[in-house]
Amino acid sequence: METGERLSGLGRDALETGVRSGDVQQMPDDAEWERIEADVVTVLRELMQAAGIEPGQIVVIGTSTSEVIGRRIGTAGTERVARHIFRAVEAVRKDYGFYPAFQCCEHLNRALVVEKELLRHYPQLEEVSVVPVPKAGGSMAAYAYRHLREARVVETIQAHAGLDIGDTLIGMHLRRVAVPVRPSIRSIGRAHVNMARTRPKLIGGERAVYKLEQRLESASGHCD
Repeated sequence: METGERLSGLGRDALETGVRSGDVQQMPDDAEWERIEADVVTVLRELMQAAGIEPGQIVVIGTSTSEVIGRRIGTAGTERVARHIFRAVEAVRKDYGFYPAFQCCEHLNRALVVEKELLRHYPQLEEVSVVPVPKAGGSMAAYAYRHLREARVVETIQAHAGLDIGDTLIGMHLRRVAVPVRPSIRSIGRAHVNMARTRPKLIGGERAVYKLEQRLESASGHCD
C-alpha cells in the first residue's frame, strides 16, 4: 500500500497548511519561494562537499517551516515551505546518493522519517509505528512521510552530516564527532541555518599519529 493511501483518512486540509485556525501571516511571494528552494540547494551542496558525503550515507534534515516564514517554531507550520525544501533535498540527493532523514518535532521525540531501503542498509535502526502530521511531527516530516518512497519512521539515527533550518536541534542524531560547517547563506527565508559534518574520534593522545603518510621514524620512542 502506498504511503498516500495510508494517509487518506488523516485530513488533507491539515496537511496542506499546518496553520492553526485564525492564524494570520505574511506569506512569501513567488520569487521568495524560488529563493528558498535555491538557497537550500546551495547550502546542502556546500555541506556535501565539506563532509565528503558518499552514496549510501545519511544526512539528517531538521526544519521549522514556521521559522522560515518568520514565525516562532511550532506556531505556523506550512506544507508549502516543506514542499520547496523537500524538492531541494531531492535535487541534491540525485547527485550525491545520500539517504535523507527528516527529523520530526519534539511531540514525536524527534523521531525521523526515512525510506524503507535505508533500513536494509542500516539494520541496527529501530522502526517505530507512527504517522507524522503537522500537529505531531511537524509539517516537514509530515510532507516527507507522504512523498518518500515507502516511508518509515525510526526512533533515532547516527547521521554522517546534518542540515538544521530554524534551530530545531539535530545534534542528537549526528555521529560523534560533530564539526560545524559554516554555510555561505546564513538563513533560509527568515530561519537561521546550522550545518555539521562528522568525523571519527581522534584517539591516543600526544604520541598518536593521524596521517598514514607520516614516516614511522618521525615518531620518537617505543611502546612495545
